[in-house]
Amino acid sequence: MPFNMNRRGILRAGGGLLAAGLPLPAFAQGATPPKPDRIVVNASGGSMAQFLRIAYFADFEREHGIRVVDTSPVDFGKLRAMVNSGNPEWTVTEIGGQDGDRATEMNLLEPIDTSIVDLSKYPDVGRKSHIFVGSAYSTVLGFRSDVFKDGSHPKGWAEFWDVRRFPGARSLRNHPVDNLEFALLADGVPMDKLYPLDMDRAFRKLDEIRPHIAVWWSTGAQPAQMLVDKEVVLATGWNGRFFELAKKQAPVGSDFTQGSLKSSSWGIPRGTRHAYWGQKFLQTMTNPRLQAIYATELSYAGLHPDTVNYVAEELRPLLPTAPANLEKQFWLNTSWWTENGQKAQERWTRWMLQRG
Repeated sequence: MPFNMNRRGILRAGGGLLAAGLPLPAFAQGATPPKPDRIVVNASGGSMAQFLRIAYFADFEREHGIRVVDTSPVDFGKLRAMVNSGNPEWTVTEIGGQDGDRATEMNLLEPIDTSIVDLSKYPDVGRKSHIFVGSAYSTVLGFRSDVFKDGSHPKGWAEFWDVRRFPGARSLRNHPVDNLEFALLADGVPMDKLYPLDMDRAFRKLDEIRPHIAVWWSTGAQPAQMLVDKEVVLATGWNGRFFELAKKQAPVGSDFTQGSLKSSSWGIPRGTRHAYWGQKFLQTMTNPRLQAIYATELSYAGLHPDTVNYVAEELRPLLPTAPANLEKQFWLNTSWWTENGQKAQERWTRWMLQRG
């Protein structure tokens, strides 16, 4: 079974430049195809579907007069089966984690037509041949702000590991993704020298923090709730969960120092009937004003550099893509995890069992 590092499906990050010289889809070489009455956008569902509709679906429908029908969940196996059948149901689909690499390699996706989807202002990490990077999120350090007052919280993973200077119960995710990187950073590896990951070194460093981890979390809601309940005073977690608490003025803060950046990605299934309008939908998603609406709801901002300018000033420091926060973080290398994730997961499982 392929290794899966999903966060609800998740979320591709890694590097890679837009491939040059790709053949254009047939519609790009001729007249505009007729409008369908609807397109189908497949995503993770839940509250995300509501915010996608507010931010993107409604604007696309107004501009083009085409209804957006949303479906869920994200399912790589179903994508592959649809494409192989020659009649994909979805016009656009969210695609998680290393599945973006797999789908590209397996020729399951249409190329992104940059004559329609304008990526000219996007950073390199957002320029993919067959994948559109819709938004970014981070795994960051969360803390009780009434315990660590006035900026006295740990900043970076060496300080998270420093239990004498920063005492208290801690929580980490029960998963090798992020934890291997954080352990190496705690051991002094620079962010730009993380990959390839030295697993022996990472697990030695994890041995040090293991006795101080009160809970190994497994769902996204856990770390935020544990901090609210004061079950722990320090925890890793997804920035969106801490963002929700900040809006409620809960005594929980977060810090992006050495955060692990990842991204939510989208693709157009190869052979879908309305691929042209799928490209148009992705173009809608590049609009920084609409990305700001989505970011204000979930804190998962798009990669257009102007997006942050449309977000309320008091919320900007809470976005992973705010310039000051980007400088502090690294992009998780999904290519490394695609190649090595199964081995890392097997070793993690053995380590957890050995440590009780």
